[in-house]
Amino acid sequence: MNRLLLLASVVLLLAVECNSGVWMPVGSPILSAYPCKNTKDIVVWFEPGLPPKDNNRFYVYINKNFPADSVTKVFFDAEVNITFTVRSDEKKFQRFSLTDGDSFTLRFFVQHAGLGFIVKGTVPGLTPYLIGLTINDVEYCNDPDVGFLHEYAAETGNAPQNCGKAKVDHTELIVNGASTKPGDWPWHVALYSAHGVVSKYICGGTLISKNFVLTAAHCTSSMGTPYSSDVLSVVLGKYNLKGGDVESVERKIHRIIIHEHYQYRKLANDIALLKLRTEVAFTDYIQPACLWYRRAADVFKTTTILGTIVGWGFNSNDTLSETLRQASMPMVSESTCIKSNPLFYGRALNGKKFCAGFHNGTSACNGDSGGGFQVFIPDKKQLVPGKVTGAWHVRGIVSNTIARLDAPICDPNQYVVFTDVEKYRDWIDSHLDD
Repeated sequence: MNRLLLLASVVLLLAVECNSGVWMPVGSPILSAYPCKNTKDIVVWFEPGLPPKDNNRFYVYINKNFPADSVTKVFFDAEVNITFTVRSDEKKFQRFSLTDGDSFTLRFFVQHAGLGFIVKGTVPGLTPYLIGLTINDVEYCNDPDVGFLHEYAAETGNAPQNCGKAKVDHTELIVNGASTKPGDWPWHVALYSAHGVVSKYICGGTLISKNFVLTAAHCTSSMGTPYSSDVLSVVLGKYNLKGGDVESVERKIHRIIIHEHYQYRKLANDIALLKLRTEVAFTDYIQPACLWYRRAADVFKTTTILGTIVGWGFNSNDTLSETLRQASMPMVSESTCIKSNPLFYGRALNGKKFCAGFHNGTSACNGDSGGGFQVFIPDKKQLVPGKVTGAWHVRGIVSNTIARLDAPICDPNQYVVFTDVEKYRDWIDSHLDD
């Protein structure tokens, strides 16, 4: 794994005095976790319920003895601010040095027991994770648990409490590539681009609150430059692509929020939020979807996750579908995906995307970009006999796939690449109060 490790700044504060010499955070932390799966000598304390701009802050304590003349290096997967509160038994600060580049380094000139510090991400909503700790070049974090705080952020974010539940009940069975009924997917939206007096359908998206739509960055920009908010609009509660929807409503866009590290050539960090100019009222045909969180998959008895995509994308006639259609497909492992086409998928998959699909003609295609890969999670308690209740969670965002050799149109016999929503929960939550 390639590691991009940066340090923004280090600030000294007065140490918290403790007779044992062990650093502890001020106050009583509510939750604790272990950022490295192979050891419990490294502990993180995390305060749930913080506002989105502060939920990328946590406390780290390393329960190790640091020998005299030893060098300790700590590595993160994103830029951080570090606050040290280290004091020796003689009540003097230990001397330490910082090195420029890929890590921060502490040099202990006398023996010291324990090390504590506060970590704060420099990008609002982006939580940095500890991915390495060495003492005299010996690695003590061999198996970092990147993303271990996502589940707590998911529980404290601003997602709607009642989400992912369709209000219109239909009895028809769902089959791959099948037509849907109005109200089946009340969180799926159509994204339009204005060209003079004409608006053109360009992408799908997912309503996640009264104010925000989640979509792909490439749907909201040209060569990395965001469109003007006046150019884009969304239609919610839509079923027919070309009108005829009594329950649909249009909303103008107040602000386009593209991930700050979006790379349009590679489609890296292909995720964006659209803040609506005015709130939308929830109805039977307009509802928000839930967002995926880290331990959502624990409810499944198998490792294979089956999701559903919906959209007006190209059909077998290479034209946009007139009505909203749906297709179910499994997530596939990264190795399986890359083996199918090493050149394409080896570049497309970067640790923040995943593959899904079949090799049987069922696929996302042109026009489906920005829509969600949605997974149904059953409720823990089933109260209605004979009916499974639960909620639909957005696991991914349609990003890209392989084109056919004869036309710039998707090859339906190839896997689809999705932006992994789980990896961006902190980023999403940080903007929901904007």
